[in-house]
Amino acid sequence: MIRPPHDAGRDHPPMRIDIVIFDGFDELDAIAPYEVLRTAEQLGAPLHAELVGAHGAGTVTASHGTRIVVDRGPAEDADLLLVPGGGWFHGAGVRDEIERGVLPRTLAAARDAGAIVGSVCTGAMLLAAAGLVEGRPATTHHSAFEDLRTAGARVVEARFVDDGDLVTAGGVTSGLDLALHIVERVAGASIAAQVSDEIEYERAAVS
Repeated sequence: MIRPPHDAGRDHPPMRIDIVIFDGFDELDAIAPYEVLRTAEQLGAPLHAELVGAHGAGTVTASHGTRIVVDRGPAEDADLLLVPGGGWFHGAGVRDEIERGVLPRTLAAARDAGAIVGSVCTGAMLLAAAGLVEGRPATTHHSAFEDLRTAGARVVEARFVDDGDLVTAGGVTSGLDLALHIVERVAGASIAAQVSDEIEYERAAVS
């Protein structure tokens, strides 16, 4: 579970969050949560987020051509692994990673080790390929609802879904809402509000 605010103090190390990127990922799916989480850290939230490569250090090329150099792959002791979407519908990105098999295995191993796993947009299909959504409430981009449902998830049409050790966001910009929710769960509503003000983003109402 994500630590509640009253547990996020000096007796606990910062939550380590790895945002795992791969060739063909959608830029905003990863960079939006990254900026939210890094801004929260600057404001005092006990967490630390990094962009890491699904297959280790190197250059990753995103779906719109952005190239990002990463220094390492996912840490075995990360508290949360978050995967973006991109490429579910046109065969590059998520579909390639599912066929390759390495990233789904990494996600499954992280969950078995006690980490929280999460996704933005069609990154949920990577969680499905890892066997992590069966019977669980989850969301994804609206165009992939049926695919996620077929994979066994209880699809929720929402900006994000927090099911404890499984956190998922809907399409693209929904990653902002999920990241702000994580900040609030870890560091409290005040810091989450400060981050919202800093990035000039009005959080979606949660039903």
